[in-house]
Amino acid sequence: MKTPAYWGISGFPISHSLTPRLFNIVGNALEIEEVKDVFLEANNSKEFKRNIEQLDGDLWISITSPLKHIVGELLGISNQEEINSINQLMRTNGIWYGINTDGYGFIEAAKYIGINPSKSILKIRGGGSTARSIAAAWSESGGEIIPVNGRRKLVSGPWDISIIESGEADISVDLDANPGGEDSCMIKERKNVSISYNEYSKIDDFAVIMLAAQHLEAWKRFFLHENVEKLPPLSYILERLFD
Repeated sequence: MKTPAYWGISGFPISHSLTPRLFNIVGNALEIEEVKDVFLEANNSKEFKRNIEQLDGDLWISITSPLKHIVGELLGISNQEEINSINQLMRTNGIWYGINTDGYGFIEAAKYIGINPSKSILKIRGGGSTARSIAAAWSESGGEIIPVNGRRKLVSGPWDISIIESGEADISVDLDANPGGEDSCMIKERKNVSISYNEYSKIDDFAVIMLAAQHLEAWKRFFLHENVEKLPPLSYILERLFD
């Protein structure tokens, strides 16, 4: 199994990030050793480039705001055009690769709390990259979507086939809500979730479940090319995250 010299997180702010801990939880389960944790604080492309140039060897880096929209062009990686965002980066033998796992994480988190996307309606407010990633994955899973206009409208994309005008949503998420995990006052359905976590978040908070789920999806779909069957389940990761 090929492993990196470093793994961690980059963006701003990141001091609260659980991502390096997630890397270590999964890495320990796979008996991966001697990988250094990195917190690469960067508020723009110049700072990010300076940070990564100081690290020799292969890198696995999770990307958060405000870098998701700029690292693709900076590193010459082809973004998924409809999403236009990268949240996982890998440098192997000097070559950069990228993917977005936000939507896949949302899907797995929904399943974890008992909602089957293929038989459910999602109401979503907002149209940024996370909204597009979630919409793409939800549509791919066979679910229906009710978009609610927020600061940005959900633009046309491959999820158009899943758009409906009305209905009783099984789950809703307001991606224009203030950060920190506050509940939305704009959407109230059977199950309203937030994807923002803070220091008070708990193991059963949807935002934490999604964070762990999208990280696990990154290992499945991107970082590993073998031994995927040896990855621990989501429940294992969540339990150790709060040890």
